[in-house]
Amino acid sequence: MKRTLSILFTAVLFIGPGASQAAEEWGIDGEKKARFEAKVVDILCELTGDCPADCGSGKRQLGLLRDDGTLVLAVKNFDIFAGAADDLKGFCNKRIVADGLLINNPKMPLFALQFKKLAPDGKWSRANQFGKDWSKANGGKKAGQWFKNDPRIKKVIAEKGVFGIPGLKPKE
Repeated sequence: MKRTLSILFTAVLFIGPGASQAAEEWGIDGEKKARFEAKVVDILCELTGDCPADCGSGKRQLGLLRDDGTLVLAVKNFDIFAGAADDLKGFCNKRIVADGLLINNPKMPLFALQFKKLAPDGKWSRANQFGKDWSKANGGKKAGQWFKNDPRIKKVIAEKGVFGIPGLKPKE
């Protein structure tokens, strides 16, 4: 499994955001390549009416509001355990073209964002901003398996244990 994920992540890294950019399939049940225009929105704003002007400065989950009123939850492909907020915060309340995988799970459909551009004619960019932002915030360390090296996560584990179970220590 670990080898398969390594090969998969390596393959994804070599996809270049060219003019005919297209999502890369991952073999997930219910996945379908998708490219669509949508407005980047603060999900909490859409659901509750609590709407800061800047979509929460990247501290809130962002989604994609389609023209038919469908709110699409955006997740990440390139950085595991990372949300799409870093990639979408610069597009708050703007229309983008999103390219990725629509995963139709009856319990919770998701959109795995792979590439994005300002609609209609912006320049394509890879959805990998989280790793860059994490590295910058952590003294230039490579993001890689950032979740194993993040001081915030280490603090929570020290206080509450792994999975919130006091006394349970992570494997090194």
